[in-house]
Amino acid sequence: MSKNMLEGKVVVVTGAGRGVGRGIAIMAAEQGAKVVVNDLGGNEGGEGADNIPAMEVVKAITDAGGEAVANFGNVANADDAGQMIEDARSNFGRIDCIVNNAGILRDVIFHKMSEEEFDAVIAVHLKGSFNVSRAAAPYFREQQSGSMVHMTSTSGLIGNFGQANYAAAKLGIAGLSRSIALDMARFNVRSNCISPFAWSRLIGTIPQGTDAERERVKKIQQMTPEKIAPMAVYLLSDEAKDVSGQIFVVRNNEICLMSQPRPIRNLHTSDGWTPETVAARVGPAIKSSLVPLERSGDVFSWDPV
Repeated sequence: MSKNMLEGKVVVVTGAGRGVGRGIAIMAAEQGAKVVVNDLGGNEGGEGADNIPAMEVVKAITDAGGEAVANFGNVANADDAGQMIEDARSNFGRIDCIVNNAGILRDVIFHKMSEEEFDAVIAVHLKGSFNVSRAAAPYFREQQSGSMVHMTSTSGLIGNFGQANYAAAKLGIAGLSRSIALDMARFNVRSNCISPFAWSRLIGTIPQGTDAERERVKKIQQMTPEKIAPMAVYLLSDEAKDVSGQIFVVRNNEICLMSQPRPIRNLHTSDGWTPETVAARVGPAIKSSLVPLERSGDVFSWDPV
């Protein structure tokens, strides 16, 4: 197996100025890829702009002998997303892979969440993932190849407090990825999701007022953003040519393949249902199979390995 799994490939990584995106961009370059490092440079809430984070990652890649260019576009803007793909083509001649990593947080308990707080998170995470994927799709179709990796979250796959906007966007990304995988399979284009557990500025505001909270943060800090990169590089590479439409969790040194919704109980009646027969028969029958109302931390309850 080649030590340069992305040799000759051109990769666009969004939100690559810091954290998980930075780790993926640098490892992709180490594995032979030419990289478009996209980052608007806003804060964790999506406000402001700063060219420095993307430029610093480009410098780190080029200083190590790799090839990279910076892009400062906003993934929520379709024209900016298109320019990311054109930057790849104009600088490196093609586009082979995209990593939809850009994200923001506007955490608020649901009954206090504003429309703007909901829309802003959906625009960056979900619409942004669509915009960049859609911009790359014609070229992937034409060359009969391509790979996409999208960042989802257990906040959407499982649940969490105060993140209705983020959870909706991240679960939407899982559906988007699955649809892309189905629609683009005929063109040898793959699409997969990673749900990363990693300490980054997006979760750096976790409260640390109690011993339990401080211990939790200490464990999360062990899960550095760079530990997400190996799985992302694998999924982008030809080594994963048979992997598409899947969801993976990366948690420190653990990689989990996640289940996806499938029927778990089935009841039928030849007479048709009424509200009364549903209550009498369906309710009791499904009771033991109902999915508990759990948070991400309840399901991933063990210490990260």
